[in-house]
Amino acid sequence: MLFEPRSGRLGAWGNALLAGLVSPDEAVLSIVGEDAVHRVEGLPGESAPVGLTLALGRLRALGVTGLRVALPAPGHPLGLSGPPEFNARALEAEEAVVAVGAALGLVPEVSEVGPAGDVHVSVTWHVLPVREAPPADVPSLSEAERELAEALREATEVLTRLDVAGSGPVAEAALSAYRARAEAGREALAPGYPARAVRVLALAQRVDLMVSLAYENGHGGAVAASEMAARAEALRPVERVARRALVAAYNSAVEARERG
Repeated sequence: MLFEPRSGRLGAWGNALLAGLVSPDEAVLSIVGEDAVHRVEGLPGESAPVGLTLALGRLRALGVTGLRVALPAPGHPLGLSGPPEFNARALEAEEAVVAVGAALGLVPEVSEVGPAGDVHVSVTWHVLPVREAPPADVPSLSEAERELAEALREATEVLTRLDVAGSGPVAEAALSAYRARAEAGREALAPGYPARAVRVLALAQRVDLMVSLAYENGHGGAVAASEMAARAEALRPVERVARRALVAAYNSAVEARERG
């Protein structure tokens, strides 16, 4: 399954809406995706949770001109700018959205109810104050693309040598699904994003898929402790590079507008 964070959908389609490129209904439908419902809690001027349509309109009225995505991990506050309270909530969720033009951030809380195969997913976006400062460790699109190509090449060599690259029927099915989705021309980003951002996002998702398959397929041929350590050592920087590239792709529309 391709990694598509909810913050990425909110950021991408929220940016398209703020730029006047899509309707509110189209934006909300794309943000919600396969979830049942999204609500926003803690918006200034609202005493109770509200729907996404009202929330996005309220953010515009508050001066928000764009949305940036953050995908932090332990020891890597990617896309965050503080304060510590917001960073902690974002780190716990492993994602967040930071508004441009107002000192606000949104962190998702996901609730799942129901049996396997019939799970009802609801998302509450909690609005919190943020520090207006440059986001941490976000590369440019060109930097992200270069880093991805190098990391993918190096990781493939190591994982193949250790016999832990994606293999077997589960891996083949996942890779086939990826190829089918890519060939179908699925719109990976919302209108208003440069072609390079779409390319970087697709490559980052492919790298993330490769890493996930390597983890999910167990130890493969890496049965010795030293080989298992080598695999983890190979995957760790690749994961970091893929997350940096995802953030660069999702934030590229905001960066482009700010450059004029």
